[in-house]
Amino acid sequence: MSGIRREILAFLVVGLVATGSHYAVLIFLVEAMQVAAVPASAAGAFLGAVVSYFLNRKLTFRSNRAHRAAMPRFFTVAALSLATNTGLMALFTGPLGIAYLPAQVVTTGFLIILTFGLNKLWTFRPDAP
Repeated sequence: MSGIRREILAFLVVGLVATGSHYAVLIFLVEAMQVAAVPASAAGAFLGAVVSYFLNRKLTFRSNRAHRAAMPRFFTVAALSLATNTGLMALFTGPLGIAYLPAQVVTTGFLIILTFGLNKLWTFRPDAP
């Protein structure tokens, strides 16, 4: 499998694992610990982001960039992704009148491309020799 195809497949698998981590924490906190859904989801999202960072660094991009350089970049990309998600969903479901699920599917597809590119070319870019 070519390098870019392997990276894309790994990126998608890591995304599924990170999402599973998010949901596992959410469900555990709500069902077993009686934590309200919003803070439970926030805790799950944080864990999912941490899982995504470490797995993408190691498996997807096989990066040797120091954590002190890569981690702030990763979370900057994550914040940009959150802001873009919010803006696109507001546009699609507001003025454009698109139902929320199709709007989220289109938004998610765009964000997969955006975050893959930013993480490959900026966050986990190999350090210059």
